[in-house]
Amino acid sequence: MAVFSLTVGIFSGLCILSTALLRWNQVRHRKKRLPPGTMGWPVLGETNEFLKQGPAFMRNKRTRHGSFFKSHIFGCPTIISMDPELNRYILVNESKGLVPGYPQSMLDILGKCNIAAVHGGTHKYMRGALLALISPTMIKDQLLPKIDDFMRSHISKWDNKIIDIQQKTKEMAFLSSLRQIASVESVSISQEFMPDFFKLVLGTLSLPINLPNTNYYLSIQARKNITILLRKLVEERIASGETHHDMLDYLIYSEKNKYKLNDEEMIDLIITILYSGYETVSTTSMMAIKYLHDHPKALEKLRKEHAEIRKKKRPEDPIDYDDYKSMCFTRAVIYETSRLAAIVNGILRKTTKDMEINGYVIPKGWRIYVYTRENNYDPCLYADPHAFNPWRWLEKGLENQNYSFIFGGGTRQCPGKEFGLAEISTFLHYFVTRYKWEEVGGNKLMKFPRVEAPNGLHIRVSTQ
Repeated sequence: MAVFSLTVGIFSGLCILSTALLRWNQVRHRKKRLPPGTMGWPVLGETNEFLKQGPAFMRNKRTRHGSFFKSHIFGCPTIISMDPELNRYILVNESKGLVPGYPQSMLDILGKCNIAAVHGGTHKYMRGALLALISPTMIKDQLLPKIDDFMRSHISKWDNKIIDIQQKTKEMAFLSSLRQIASVESVSISQEFMPDFFKLVLGTLSLPINLPNTNYYLSIQARKNITILLRKLVEERIASGETHHDMLDYLIYSEKNKYKLNDEEMIDLIITILYSGYETVSTTSMMAIKYLHDHPKALEKLRKEHAEIRKKKRPEDPIDYDDYKSMCFTRAVIYETSRLAAIVNGILRKTTKDMEINGYVIPKGWRIYVYTRENNYDPCLYADPHAFNPWRWLEKGLENQNYSFIFGGGTRQCPGKEFGLAEISTFLHYFVTRYKWEEVGGNKLMKFPRVEAPNGLHIRVSTQ
């Protein structure tokens, strides 16, 4: 009886403490003219619920509080906007007191000079340095020929095999970018680099709790290993005096490059190039293969587009920039894949001063999460929104989509957009003109917080 009474007492005490903590955290953030919402637990906030429930968490919040509400995720008090018009306003008004507001875990892992972490003049400079490496002129003259050569080689031995297309596209996205950065050294360093890079990616969406075996801890360790490897790479390239006409050469030697970076900035920029393209290129490529398999009419249309390009060439001829720019339906497939799979869930901003938005006052230092995922399925924006329909992007013009934020928005539109599109388009070109495929086994897909197949996405590949 005494044990029972003690157990009941402890349980009751915990309930009272929990209620008190939740109430205290709510009162602590109760300021005049804040949007409605709840804040959850001290420090942890509602991060756990957000990561576990994902879209359902957001929809429930919207039902209770409307499309503009407060929460506490990833260690920060956060305003969440699910309103398309407000989202556009927030993304185009960085000069009025909004700057990038990515989670501390992401900033720690990607580096303080990462383009997503800086703003003002520093952002302009780092963005310029990045665009100098991946501008349309660079894509046309230097990057696309290397992309073509890599993609042709990467998929060359898939015939009559069962492959995990998720793993293959992950390797593809990482190795393709690494070859652009360090063309000669990429082969020798890739096996050492890749495991640490994959660990780094996992930690970018995590609470910044630096305890052994957490994703954040493992990611920080991976970042340290990658930094050592890249410093060594830069030092050896400088010592050799050799030139290889790749991104590393351009950063170190090029007299045409007006953006002179120190070692820390250079390393953060290299990590930015690898990271920013990795998830979007790999996941979009995987999901495009999935959707094309499930929608034969779209696959037939895509094959016709690429067959027309190949008709003009010998088998060994690469695709050129004019070929790439002619791939209108391919681009529509990529956009529709990104929309339907919700590759990008949202975009984070931070207030640099108290700001009035939508009739509410957002305190200085709070995050604003422009949650764009639900916009992708809004029937007012997209007819039959849950259908895979690449043709929808051709009807209004590929670039005339006011509420599409799959490549960011405002002054922060993804600077690597064309580079990523070129990689995915080239991959699809060689894959659909060379192979046919079918899914093998029950391939389960998860779409939050990342789009992934937990057990892989297996397909049987054969020559057409």
